[in-house]
Amino acid sequence: MIKKGIILAGGLGTRMSPLTKAVNKQLLPIYDKPLIYYPLSILMLAKIRDILIIVNKGQLNQYKKILPNGNNLGIKISYIEQKKPKGLPDAFILGEKFIGKENVALILGDNFFYGQNLTSQLIGNTKLSNGAKIILHKVIKPEMYGVAKINKYNKVISIKEKPKRFMSDLAITGLYFFDNKVIKFAKELKPSKRGELEIVDLINKYRKKNQLKADIIGRGGAWLDTGSIEDFYKTTSFVSAIENRQGFKIACLEEIAYHMNFIDLIQFKRLANDKSESTYGQYLLDVAREVEDNKAGS
Repeated sequence: MIKKGIILAGGLGTRMSPLTKAVNKQLLPIYDKPLIYYPLSILMLAKIRDILIIVNKGQLNQYKKILPNGNNLGIKISYIEQKKPKGLPDAFILGEKFIGKENVALILGDNFFYGQNLTSQLIGNTKLSNGAKIILHKVIKPEMYGVAKINKYNKVISIKEKPKRFMSDLAITGLYFFDNKVIKFAKELKPSKRGELEIVDLINKYRKKNQLKADIIGRGGAWLDTGSIEDFYKTTSFVSAIENRQGFKIACLEEIAYHMNFIDLIQFKRLANDKSESTYGQYLLDVAREVEDNKAGS
C-alpha cells in the first residue's frame, strides 16, 4: 500500500518566462486556484496523506504561505528545496529520508488529471506492493511524448521517447507509482546527454526486470500538461467550462479532505468561513449547507 507521495514542483519554467521570473509556475492560477492544488488533489484522492513537495531554491516561503503544513486539511506536507533541476528521478534521491522503507507515488507539479472514475482508479494503484506502475493516456500526436507499448496484461513491453516512427499512441503521463527499490535505481542512473537523470531510464530498469505495468486513463478522462503558456490557458479554459457548467469545483482541497474523512464537518466549515469573502469560500459554505441539509433530512 502506498501511503506517501511526492510532488515535483521544481524546474525553472523557462517556457513561461517572464511570468515565472518572480513566481514559481506551480503557484500561478489555473482558473480559481493555484496549479499546485491540482496534483495535490490527485494524491489526496488516492488517500495519500503524507506528502513531500520539492521546490526550487528560494521559493519555499511562497509555497508555505499557500500550503503551510497540511494540518488544516488532515494531511502532512513537508518540503525540500532543490538547488538546481537534475531530472525527475532526483526526487527519489532528495526524498530518500522522507520515503524511508515505504513505497511511493510521484506526480509532476504541472500535470492535470480529470475523470469520473479517477478516484477509484487512483486508490487501486496505491495497492501496488512490488514493481512500478505508470499511468498512460491516449494521444493524437505520440511523436510529441514519451510513449509505452503494452501487452494484453498491461505489462509494458517497450518505451520510446518522442518516437519518429509510430510505436504506440499511449503517452506516459506525469503520475507514477513505485516500490521502495526506486531509491536504489535512481542512485544507479547516469546523467543523459542533457546532463539530467531521465525518468525513462528509471522506469526502464523496472521494465527490464519484468516489473513494470501500466494503467490507462480511459475514455472520458483527461490528462493535460501545463508546460507552455498555450497549455496553461487550455487547462484554465477546461476547468472554467466544467466548473461553470456543472457547478462543482475541481481540485477543491477542502472538499476532498472532508469527503475522504481527513477532516470533520466542523473543520470544513471553519475552512469555508476563513475564505467566505471569495467565491471559492462561498462554494465551500454552499457545500457545508448541503451536507447539513442532507443530514437533517435523513
